[in-house]
Amino acid sequence: MSTIRLLVLGAVRRRGRAHGYQVRSDLEAWGAHEWSTAAPGSIYHALKSMAAQGLLREGGAENSAAGPPKTEYELTEGGEEAFFGLLRDALCSHDQRLDLLGAAVGFIDELSRPEALDLLRIRAQAMEQWKESIVSHLPPDVDLRAWGPVGEVIGLWLHTAESRYEWTNGLIARLEKGAHRMKGDP
Repeated sequence: MSTIRLLVLGAVRRRGRAHGYQVRSDLEAWGAHEWSTAAPGSIYHALKSMAAQGLLREGGAENSAAGPPKTEYELTEGGEEAFFGLLRDALCSHDQRLDLLGAAVGFIDELSRPEALDLLRIRAQAMEQWKESIVSHLPPDVDLRAWGPVGEVIGLWLHTAESRYEWTNGLIARLEKGAHRMKGDP
């Protein structure tokens, strides 16, 4: 699953039509360059690549007094499907990559509240199962510190699974209480 694809498709979708500099500016304003692979080169490459794949349509070029015309992009029907597929998969997956989850949460308001809640509940269940799968391989009452660096790695994964489970449940609770304006909200 590609974080840059989700970010670029989402940024173009939010604008309706955008050129590369606008997409780059939006992602930088969201801080995506700090927590993902959304570097300028990868953004422009993603735009061209997804246009070649039929996910984006190249529109007319916007003229600029500051330089050459800028190619504008908009989502195709396939691009809409790809965006929502990536968004839904990222929200319900227990993928360990925080950049992908961050991108998905940034676009969560593109979904209806019930759908977002359903996907997050699937994610919480997946996180709980991930933790249980780690614990199931450990002897009862194990002291992970006695295992040296391997115990530290196992402790890191257990902590990660627990904290992500708690965070996901916190977001579920906030959404249930009406946090954030979601698609279809009055």
